[in-house]
Amino acid sequence: MIELRDVRHSYRRPGGGDLPVLAGVNLSIGGGDAVSIIGSSGGGKTTLLNIIGCLLRPTGGDVFIDGAFIPSMGEKELALLRNERIGFIFQGSHLIPTLTVLENILLPAWLNKRRGGRDKRARAHEFAERFGLVERLKHLPHELSLGQRRRVAIARALINEPAILLADEPTNDLDPPRAEQIGDILFDLNKEGLTLLLVTHKSELARRAPQCYEIKDGSLRVAELSQMG
Repeated sequence: MIELRDVRHSYRRPGGGDLPVLAGVNLSIGGGDAVSIIGSSGGGKTTLLNIIGCLLRPTGGDVFIDGAFIPSMGEKELALLRNERIGFIFQGSHLIPTLTVLENILLPAWLNKRRGGRDKRARAHEFAERFGLVERLKHLPHELSLGQRRRVAIARALINEPAILLADEPTNDLDPPRAEQIGDILFDLNKEGLTLLLVTHKSELARRAPQCYEIKDGSLRVAELSQMG
C-alpha cells in the first residue's frame, strides 16, 4: 500500500546550500498494518510523514501509494488522492477556529464532491458519538480541551473513509490519561482494518505498534524497543 525507495529530502538554507533531512529512506507498509516512527525533534519525522501524505515532494527517490507512482502525479491528482485515500491528523490538530466542531469534521467531505456512499452528516454524528463529542458539535475549537480538539481532528481525518491514517504527534501536549485515550482510539481503528502510520517522540505510544522504526541522522532503522524509555 505504501512503499518508499531510497527517499531523500533536503531543505534550502536561507544563506545558501542544502540541509539534508532524509538520506535514503526505504519503507514498506501493507494494508491494515500499524507502524510507528520515533525520533528526536527535528529529526525528519514530520518531513517523512508529509512525503507519504503527498503534501511534500521528495528531493529524490520513489514513493508509491496503492501502486501509484507519486512523483509523476500532478497537483490535482495528488489533491484527489489525499482527499479520498489518506486521512491526516496534524500536529496541534489545526482546526478552523471559525467553524463549529461539526463543520470542522465535515470540511473534507464538503471539499470532495465525488464522494458517494453514506450520508456525510450522519457519518459525522456517528464519529461524534463514538468519540464523546455529541455535546460539543455546536462549539468552536477555543471552547474545547486539547483532548477534545484531538478527537475532532481524528473524526475529520476519517470523514471520507480513507484507507490510510497518518498521525503526526497525536498525543503531544496531552496528559497521560488523555494520551492513552487517543492511543486507544487510533489502535482500535487499526484493528478495524485502517492502515495506521504515526510519528511520535513518545516511546510508550510508539511501542504499541507491531512495527516500530527509529529515524536518526536521516536514516530509518528498526527501533530497539528494549532501549526505549
